[in-house]
Formats: sequence, C-alpha cells, structure tokens
Amino acid sequence: MNRKKIYNPQSTEHVNDRKIFGGDPTGIFELNNIKYQWAYNLWEVMLNNTWFPKEVDMTRDVNDYKNITQSEKNAYDKALSQLIFMDSLQTNNLIDNVNPYVTSPEINLILVRQSFEEALHSQSYAVMVDSISTNSEEIYELWRTDMMLKSKNDAIASIYEELSANPTEHNFLKACFANQILEGIYFYSGFAYLYTLARSGKMLGSAQMIRFIQRDEVTHLVLFQNLINTIRKERSDLFTDKLKEEVIVMFKQAVKLESDWGKYITQGQILGLTDDIVEQYIQFLADDRLEAVGFEKLYNVDNPIKWVDDFSKFNDQKTNFFEGTVANYSKGSLSFDDDF
Repeated sequence: MNRKKIYNPQSTEHVNDRKIFGGDPTGIFELNNIKYQWAYNLWEVMLNNTWFPKEVDMTRDVNDYKNITQSEKNAYDKALSQLIFMDSLQTNNLIDNVNPYVTSPEINLILVRQSFEEALHSQSYAVMVDSISTNSEEIYELWRTDMMLKSKNDAIASIYEELSANPTEHNFLKACFANQILEGIYFYSGFAYLYTLARSGKMLGSAQMIRFIQRDEVTHLVLFQNLINTIRKERSDLFTDKLKEEVIVMFKQAVKLESDWGKYITQGQILGLTDDIVEQYIQFLADDRLEAVGFEKLYNVDNPIKWVDDFSKFNDQKTNFFEGTVANYSKGSLSFDDDF
C-alpha cells in the first residue's frame, strides 16, 4: 500500500470512484460530493457530541478517593492507567498509522476527529488523576512498571506495529479489526470497573467523565465496524480464510488478555465483579463485536452486568449510527438524578 498524496492536482478521480484505500484523491475536501454517507453522518454526530473535561465536577471524588478501600483504589488506579495507555496509543496510531492510507476524504475527516477525541480523553484522565490522586506519577508509570499491564499493552500494540512495518492491504484490514477490539472490548471493560464504583455511590465525577468518553468511543467503534463492513462489500477478496482465522485468534487473545487483566485488578474484592462475571462480560462484548462485522459468535453468553448500559447512556440522546439517523444532538445532563 502507498500513502496517499496530500496534494494531487493531476487526479481525475470521480466521487463514485473513491475507495477507502488505494484511491487517487486530489487532496481537496469537496464535502458537497461524498461517497460514504455513513461517514459524513458520523462526522456530524461527533461534532455535536463536543464536550470538555473541565465541565465535569470532580470535587466529591477527592473525598471519595480518600475513603474507598485499598482494593478499590488499586482497581481504580490500574483501570485508569490502562485507559491512559490506550488513548495515548490511539491518538498517534490513527494519524500516523491508519489515516495516511485512507483515500476517502469523508473518512479522513472522522479519523482526524477521532484522534482529537482520543487526545481529549488523555486530558480527561489528567484531570481525574490530578484531582484525586496523591501518586499521579505512579499511575502514569504503571503501563511500564506493572508487568501484567505491559504484557497486555504489548499485545495490543503489536498489530498496529505490524501495519507500520509492512503496510499491505491485509495488514490494514487486520488493523481495522484491532481497532474494533480496542474500542469495543478493551475500553468497555475499563469503563465497567469505574461504573461499578459509581453504582455503590463512589467516584461519581469519574463515572460522569467516563460517560462522556464512552459516548465518543461508541462513535469510534461504529467507525471501524463500518470500515470493515464497507471493505467487505468493495473488496470481498480480502476476506480470505487466512484473514478470518487471524481475526478469530485476535478476538480469542483479546478475551483472554482482558479477562485475566480484569481478574487481576479486581482480585475478587470489587462488589458486583466476580471473576466469572468479568470473564463472561468480556466474552459477551467479543460476541457482539464479531456479529457486527459478519462473524459468528464464539461464546454465546448473555450480558451479566446489563446495568452498565444504563450507566453509560445519556437520556436525551438517541442515535442509530448505522442508519445515520439522529434524534437529538446534545451534551447530555451532568445530573446523576436519573442515572445513579
């Protein structure tokens, strides 16, 4: 694969000839003519979801953090450190590793917007850490010093590094699946631990910050699921038996890594998150993500913590991203009266 030209006046590519990769774009964003309507719809949703970390009141969390158990602190710190790593990785990965090969302007738009949002999430975590923690440096170093976390991070990054080292169509598509796993399994798992604390009335500001972050991650997940499904329509030849086998291995590895990590950080000490519940929730997420991109379920389990869905929703926003229809755009209420 070749990186796209950022200035290409010789191009005569018509809008209907655009491709997700391998196209010949002019470099001009002519958004009155677009091929992938789902991408432009998603762009508008992302714009209207704009929020800023300092809008979230973390005052109560300062006192909560002092009074939660040591086990809860450990889980909070490690879940936060995991999220810090993933958003840091994703900010650079999208711009430096994925977007250079995408030749559709409307998809370039949403990848740039996603990268901005990942950077915003990094600021959110900084606000959370600075607000509540007396060991902020330790939290920021956990990705290197905690070997359980480091081994997981190494595995996550390896697929992205494979694309960077060898930019082929096959590796690009694998990277799309890796992004789906990151956005739809690893992030969601991390969010669940923080929602669990909030469910018992603790760290509500942190949970509200995560709600905003997760609303962004929903659009990121939809982005890569739509990329995969669109590539399947346009380039079915890429969905070889070899690719399918590799994707299944990736998902199984993700479930194993995240289940082991979840059990490690909770240590059976977080009310409502037993080892069995942690593992089943990760398996449920994997099945849901696989079905969304045309694969069969691997685990066939129910969601054991359905209440997490209620915690993550904004009551005044109803969106069907796949159909591209949006009932209402808004930031949502910062009140917890209806949700906690």
